[in-house]
Order: sequence, then structure tokens, then C-alpha cells
Amino acid sequence: MIGKPLARAAVPLAAALLALAPSAAPAAPAADRNQPSGQQPSGPRPWTAAWTAAPQAPAHTDWYPNWSEAGFENQTVRQVIRAGAAGSELRVRLSNAYGKTPLRLAGATVALSDGGAAVRPGTVRPLRFGGAGSVAVPAGGELVSDPAALPVEAFGKLAVTLYFQAPSGPATFHNLALTGSYRAAGDHSTDVSAGAFTEPPSLSWYYLAGVDVKGSPRGRGNTVVAFGDSLTDGYGSDFGADNRYPDVLAERLAAAGSPRTVVNAGIGGNKLLNGSDCFGESALARFRRDALDRTDVGTVVLLEGTNDIVQPDDPGRCTTPAPKVTSQDITGGLRQLIREARARGVRVLGATIPPYQGYGHWTERGERVRNEVNQWIRTSGAYDGVVDVDRAVADGPRIRKEFAFTDGIHLNGAGYRAVAEAVDLDRL
Repeated sequence: MIGKPLARAAVPLAAALLALAPSAAPAAPAADRNQPSGQQPSGPRPWTAAWTAAPQAPAHTDWYPNWSEAGFENQTVRQVIRAGAAGSELRVRLSNAYGKTPLRLAGATVALSDGGAAVRPGTVRPLRFGGAGSVAVPAGGELVSDPAALPVEAFGKLAVTLYFQAPSGPATFHNLALTGSYRAAGDHSTDVSAGAFTEPPSLSWYYLAGVDVKGSPRGRGNTVVAFGDSLTDGYGSDFGADNRYPDVLAERLAAAGSPRTVVNAGIGGNKLLNGSDCFGESALARFRRDALDRTDVGTVVLLEGTNDIVQPDDPGRCTTPAPKVTSQDITGGLRQLIREARARGVRVLGATIPPYQGYGHWTERGERVRNEVNQWIRTSGAYDGVVDVDRAVADGPRIRKEFAFTDGIHLNGAGYRAVAEAVDLDRL
């Protein structure tokens, strides 16, 4: 999927810009680990994921330009994210998973966003790494900042600003951010105003792998990981609105009096069985790193398979390799992911694949495979629960008009809300 540009008026930029996984994060020290599932932490509260993105290798995508191939030199990059949990302190995770050389970061700050590239006065905090303001992130590695004393509200927006003095080389990034990232020449990491950030924004995140908060009352096993392709990543939702289905699911949990983080491990264009240059490593290759290698994950919502079905009929540089697959191929891959999750004591909810008739690469064969996979998801008993996305948004073999994005295969904001509302909260 995501082979066509965003074409919604809801993206108020000069152009609608758009589709892997980091090395496993270092294990947290024993004192930092969360308590067993179902128990509230005693003493100091643990670190809890507030936001994540699944990193991708640098890639050229014509329909959704980004800065990943060129990287950065004597430039400041300010990136906006939404925290899914409240806390009294935060720390930032940086990934150089696809870097060939160490990433030299000359300085970094975090602040509360004030809209666009501006930040709220009085909230800028320096980010340090082992007490130092500059750091080298090893090639293929990830680093976590020291704690920064910045209180964070659930669903509040943060701006993480990174300054690269030396050439960064091609940048590990996440393509589909659906929010602005802003770039300025020189060091503007402590600027409050947006004045220096005059370039048109990018709609991708660079080097950011996660933000954790301390002080959340939730313990081990309470984070939900939404894992999948562009239907999880939110393609077709509204720019800056944070109405992807994981966002809305987190809001539902909070409204129900059971707040917990729902982190997004989707990658637009991602396939279950095969990786590609533009759309990341396969789900089979990245599942452990993006979903399971966390101390706080309790449940994974798994929505994969659409691109395995569709991309063989849409060949190109970004989709290759994409062999034609059977429903048995897909269900075999899903079974492998379920086994890996169960081995970690993680629950898995299986999401059915929504319809896509009306999309330019729909075929009768693909529809047959989709229906067979969905029947297996509903009836096999392989999962701990089912999220029937198909029935939530379908009008026969098509997405219901009020839920459909213009391309016929993705959902709009209302459609992603329908997906979130299809999740049985008790299953989480």
C-alpha cells in the first residue's frame, strides 16, 4: 500500500509529502524494570513507553519526499510527537539502526510544543547522555538519554530538537509521521520561536525511536503495541490530528478509566513475509525488535497481510520482492509471530484485513486470499482475541464510503476510529 500520494485538503503543506527496526534496545537495569503484570509498582515508579516509532532504513520515495538519504550537516531538526502517557520525567531514545558509521550528535533538547516549530517558553530542557551534551550513537545501535525533568501530560505534544554539526550520513528514520519535522541551518536547538525553521517541513521522523516517561501508575505488561502496516501507521488519517487507530484506542482506554499507552509499531507498505527497500524489513524480521523487546509490553494487536496480497500486482522498486502468496503462506507467518509472542508471555489480538475493491490493484485472486485469511483469523482460535476490522469498516467487498480514504484501500480518520472502537477493551 501507500503507493499513491496523500491528496487530502487536511494536509495544509506546500506539498503532501509520505510508507527497520532498530537494534534491540539495551535491557533496562534491574531497578528500572517494571513490576509483574497485574501488580502496581512499589517505591520509585518505572519507565513507561509514551511514544515509539519503528525505524526504517534511509529510502528515496518519490511520492513522499524526505531527508533521510542526504542526512544532516550543521543543521538543527525539530520533531513533534504526541506522548501517550503522563510522567514527571522523560527520556528520549535515539536509533542509528541503519547507520554505517557512528552518529555524532552535537546537542539536543526537549520541550513542550507550542505548535509548528515553536516551543513553549520556559520548557526547554537539554538532553544529556551520561552527563554529556554531545554523544556518538554507535552504527547499528541505540542510545537512551539521561532523565530530563520535564512533566508530561498524557496526549500532550513534545518537540525533540537535534543538532548535527558534523555530517550525519544517511539517516535512520520513520517515513510516515503525519506531523511536521522542521529544519534550520546552524544550531537552533534551544530556540523557542519558529523563526529559524524556514524550510517546508518534512512529514517524517529522524533518529527518534521512542520517548519514555517516569511516574506513570501503570506497571509491567500494560503497554499495548499496535503492530502492522500503513493501516496501523495511519496513512489516510488527518495531518496533525493524531487520529490513527492506536491514538484513538489510547483515548478510549483513558476515557474508560483504564489508561495505558498504545504505541505504534506500524510501517506503511510493510509486508508480513518479505521486506523491501522503501517499506522496511518484513514483519517476521522486525517483530521481536519492534514489539517484543520491551519490558512493558502486555498485548500486541497484529494487523498484517494486506501488502503481501496487493504488492505482487503492483510491481516496482519499492515493492520488490513481492511473490504471489497463498492464504496458507500468510497464516503460517502469522502463526510464527503468535508463537514468538507467547514465548515472551505477551497476548496477541488478531485483526482481520479490510476490503480493498476499488483500489487500482484489486484482483479476484487477492480477494479470495483475503477472505480465507480472515476466516482463519476469526475461527482458528490461534489468537487471544479478534479485532474484526473487516466487519467494522466493510460494505461488502469495499470499504464503507464514510470510512474510505480516496484510494479505496486505506481508511480516513472516521475509519480509523471505527477500527479503534472494534477493539474489546477487556481483551487488553
